[in-house]
Amino acid sequence: MSARTGEANAMASSRPVLVFNCGSSSLKFGLFELPEEPVAMAHGTVSDFGTQATLDWTCRGQQRREPLAARDHVQAAQAVLGLLARHDLLAGISAVGHRVVHGGEHFSAPVRVTDAVLGRLDSLNGLAPLHNPSALAVIRECRGRLGEVPAVAVFDTAFFHALPEHVMAYALPAEWRREFGIRRYGFHGIAHRYLDQRGRAVSGAGRVVTLQLGHGCSIAAIQDGRPVETSMGFTPLEGLVMATRPGDVDPGVLLHLAGQGWSTAQMQTALNHHSGLLGLSGASADMRELLALEAQGHAGAGLAITAFCHRARKYLGAYIAVLGGVEAIVFGGGIGEHAPSIRQRICANMAWCGIQIDAAANAAVGGVEARISTTDAGVGVWVVPVNEELQIARELRACLAAQTEIQP
Repeated sequence: MSARTGEANAMASSRPVLVFNCGSSSLKFGLFELPEEPVAMAHGTVSDFGTQATLDWTCRGQQRREPLAARDHVQAAQAVLGLLARHDLLAGISAVGHRVVHGGEHFSAPVRVTDAVLGRLDSLNGLAPLHNPSALAVIRECRGRLGEVPAVAVFDTAFFHALPEHVMAYALPAEWRREFGIRRYGFHGIAHRYLDQRGRAVSGAGRVVTLQLGHGCSIAAIQDGRPVETSMGFTPLEGLVMATRPGDVDPGVLLHLAGQGWSTAQMQTALNHHSGLLGLSGASADMRELLALEAQGHAGAGLAITAFCHRARKYLGAYIAVLGGVEAIVFGGGIGEHAPSIRQRICANMAWCGIQIDAAANAAVGGVEARISTTDAGVGVWVVPVNEELQIARELRACLAAQTEIQP
């Protein structure tokens, strides 16, 4: 590295970075200073796109909620950029980090975004239709607004890129794997990495099971910081029951529907938008609403919640076996952080393997980091609020420091 390049990197590292985290139905952002550990200067969330859209933000000691006329992720990003400009924070940004859900086989680490990189990512949109297209649209909006400011893509699949081969491989014809890149990729990697790091920090554990339970849901088995199993696969459809996605489904169901004349577009819409908790309950995809309905005797809500907890519990037991025992279990995500009864149901009657929930401690925890297992339990069970924006900022900083670029 030349002296001039080193000086430029030092100057960039002293300036803040902006992070955008595109969810399927929200846009989170964070503005971070970059000393040894990124420090948030501003952060917030745009949610409920459409007529009810709102921007909740904290900036320079101010906390506000304001309505927005934002119909999609791009308009949400425009609102955030406008907010930062009004507070004289936009001009000083040195880089922008973006969460991209699916990196495919090619992208196994954070990468500087170029036109060629964007083109290759466009080809992956069909593998994560709820996430990748909106993330790429926000990247393009930022590049148009911020010009030469570097953009870095941080991938949810990267954490799981080095899964053991026998875990990655589907038992399908070899030519499918070679020609179409069909393998298990895993998702929510940014969140699982964060949960594992915090879980090991607070517990000293080596064998950790992390559960990211939100609109999308997944679980991972991690040994000394390295993932060895995870529930999502080729796309974010596999694994646990989710808000509107089914998780595990016999592929024969889809063959049967195809035989009945269903198109791939119809099946994709049903699998991504009308299944999961919504499909089972017939009432809602929101766990808070389902818990309230269940208390009122709603049969569909009861079925959905029971299926959700059973699937998560089944995976938890399997991953304990994969790890040869577990030392810490870490819950994160909107449901994992804020639904004590769901955590209790998933971990119920598991004292045989050292898991014992402290009912009072569990009931008292919502959205804060805390241990919820009994003090004498062999396995520590923790709630850890996931901060994906902070994790993206960490990986963005490392990428810029290494001047990482992947050429298609």
